[in-house]
Amino acid sequence: MHITILTLFPDMFTGPFDYSIVKRAKDQKKVVIHLINIRNFAADTYKSVDDHPYGGGVGMVLKVDIIDKALSNVKCQMSNVKCKERVLLLDPRGKTFTQAKAREFAKLDHLILICGHYEGVDERVKSLVDESISIGDYVLTGGELPAMVITDSIVRLLPDVLKEEATQRESFSISHALEYPQYTRPEEYKGIRVPEILLSGNHQKIENWKKNNTTVRKDCASHRKNPAQELPETSGKHRGTVKLS
Repeated sequence: MHITILTLFPDMFTGPFDYSIVKRAKDQKKVVIHLINIRNFAADTYKSVDDHPYGGGVGMVLKVDIIDKALSNVKCQMSNVKCKERVLLLDPRGKTFTQAKAREFAKLDHLILICGHYEGVDERVKSLVDESISIGDYVLTGGELPAMVITDSIVRLLPDVLKEEATQRESFSISHALEYPQYTRPEEYKGIRVPEILLSGNHQKIENWKKNNTTVRKDCASHRKNPAQELPETSGKHRGTVKLS
């Protein structure tokens, strides 16, 4: 997979993509991440990419013609090859990014992320993209941090980056379900013990405990099915229920 990020600050991405799972995926050629400086497409000697908004207002707005040039340069150019490509604008007014979206985007050949900055982008940029995406209801300086979040969540879902079991049973692998609690040594710490059932060696009871302790975010519980109905079956006849508290 190829991920192209259009940004005014490519150096911001130096650290996050050089460690852990994303770095390993890059080293194994599972993903290629391209960082494109939007200023490279400015027409003047000052490398101007923004201007004052019509009608007045605070801040500067990224220009639509500059973004258009950048997109034209990075989009799939091979007309004889089918390229599953999608262009996203990182915008606080966009659809909220979810694990379902991450799985959808992980199936692409090429994902392009446009990082807004300053006061935002010219509204006409939206005519150039497939979708606008937000990572939450709060304000950031620019789209760079959301681009890092989205890239990380997608890369870990690519084939052979992680074991398939790891991504199938983790939090949000089934809609808004949150994974069961995890414990490791020591068995007791400051009076808090690991649940005895996890030490029992009874795999069926442990699986049922895990299902029973899978939770649903309260703000999403009324909008989705009971996630226990979607959990993969294990050996035995009984399915666990899911706590909503």
